[in-house]
Amino acid sequence: MRQIKTRSEIPDQYTWNLEEIYASLTDWEQDYQSVKEDLPRLAPFREKSTASPLELWSVLQLSEQLERTIARLFVYSRMKRDEDNNNSAYQALFDRAEALSIEFGTASSFIVPEISSLESETLARFQEQEPRLCLYRHYFDQIMRQKEHILPPGEERLLAMAGDLSMTSSHVFNMLNNADLTFPTMLNEEGEEIEITKGRFAGLMESRDRRVREEAFRGLYSSYMGLKNTLATTLSSSVKKDIFHARARNYPSALEASLFADKVPVAVYDQLIASVHDNLEAMYRYVRLRQKVLQLEELHMYDLYTPLLQEYRMQVPYEEAREMVLNGVQVLGDDYRTTVEKAFSSGWIDVYENKGKTGGAYSWGTYDTLPYILMNYDNKINDVFTLAHELGHSLHSYYSDRNQPWIYSQYPILLAEVASTVNESLLIDYLLEKSKDKNQKIFLLNYYLEQYRGTVYRQTMFAEFEKIIHREVEQGGVLTPEYLSSTYRDLNRLYYGPDMVLDPEIVWEWARIPHFYSAFYVYKYATGFAAAGALKKQILTRGREGVDRYLQFLSAGCSDYPIALLQQAGVDLTTPGPVNDALEHFSGLVTQLEELL
Repeated sequence: MRQIKTRSEIPDQYTWNLEEIYASLTDWEQDYQSVKEDLPRLAPFREKSTASPLELWSVLQLSEQLERTIARLFVYSRMKRDEDNNNSAYQALFDRAEALSIEFGTASSFIVPEISSLESETLARFQEQEPRLCLYRHYFDQIMRQKEHILPPGEERLLAMAGDLSMTSSHVFNMLNNADLTFPTMLNEEGEEIEITKGRFAGLMESRDRRVREEAFRGLYSSYMGLKNTLATTLSSSVKKDIFHARARNYPSALEASLFADKVPVAVYDQLIASVHDNLEAMYRYVRLRQKVLQLEELHMYDLYTPLLQEYRMQVPYEEAREMVLNGVQVLGDDYRTTVEKAFSSGWIDVYENKGKTGGAYSWGTYDTLPYILMNYDNKINDVFTLAHELGHSLHSYYSDRNQPWIYSQYPILLAEVASTVNESLLIDYLLEKSKDKNQKIFLLNYYLEQYRGTVYRQTMFAEFEKIIHREVEQGGVLTPEYLSSTYRDLNRLYYGPDMVLDPEIVWEWARIPHFYSAFYVYKYATGFAAAGALKKQILTRGREGVDRYLQFLSAGCSDYPIALLQQAGVDLTTPGPVNDALEHFSGLVTQLEELL
């Protein structure tokens, strides 16, 4: 049995360099105390922040200074905690940074309401009188768009103070899901008795042994079914919270409230669902092909994740993965490739698992830090694509931070998965073109199809579920376990088609999806995937022009609304074109796989 190394046993070349943020805890403490001392400086601006152009500029500068420092404190403490969650000192540090962030949110909650109280003409005059305010033109536009949805300062302060209460349903779900839920034991492929855990579940579902897949599937969902009433209540409470905030801010619905800040028309959300409905036949073909290749009389939900080639494996050492990624992104030009090389050599990436390290992977940082990457690299092909994916995020942050002022540097969530998906797509194209091995091509095509299934089809199904359950409550309905499960069953039947056996346990899947507690978020995965496909096509077909437009997109941060930024890059999500093109590509990949098999 392979022993997991301690943090100290990992060579420095495979760990990130957080000393770039703070050389010591003393430095962290100095910044923390500095913020604590400076926070009261916000109070004198309350009720007079818009008294003059200079007052407005001054409060915005102070707010930025505080927020940037808090971001460094928060990022450093969280990432140090993630190195080893058994280190209680960094957990305490993170808790302090989180509390400081909430304190800042309360102290600065008056700024937006006071700006929104101005007339547009007054704001325009302020910018003429104080040219330094011109930087904030788009920021002001975002506020003025939301003017009718911003409450008086006292009410805004109350909503800010109620922030923790609003998260109760999510916190209860997280405790149930991550701490209190227990799962049954089973025998793994080697005949060893193991407990089914959320961490093991994905691996068990990929097992070559169908008995293992079925037992893991039924065992996991039986635990959620045992808490169906509690979990229906937590989800229902979260939906009611969304509706409360939407109504408190005078939005027609929770969906419109969620889309408004990004200036995304509801038609984009509805159009995504409609386009996927119109292209379900390709998914049904993929389901039938999977059943045929696996030689199964019936295809069950627990057969969706196991590889089509049961004996084929791709093992890729980290150094080889680095070369694969570099070759895959070469088409994006020398500057992009050089920056990726810098990421590999300059302490951006924490590569391997160690005891206590946070699982999974992410790209994270802030305007004044490197765009760091956490990995748990284990020599699997999935890890190679994860590396490419997270580097996409980090390069997006790198270009945005380098080209935008702080206030416009953070690209919106709607665009967050675009660059990461472009990287993955370029990598898989490179590997498919390079491969001379039929089995490797089948493996890669299957991987690509699973990305489509999981990111476009499955996330759109989740998005449709969210829309249905919010509408039900808005119309006076109740989210009982029976209603949630029957709704979820019907959607699975629609999305996977007549050849998929809908095992009874799948109706409880809604009970384990954390994203449902951040409503109307998941559609962004699907639209981002489609946008990435359109951008990749431009990169490959338009040469330097396509690359330059893409790099300009990466450099734009949030300097405009996300739909507008994509339109400037040549992708229009207000039309069905990008999603339909992506699903047509999916259909073509199914055809390629059919021909190889």
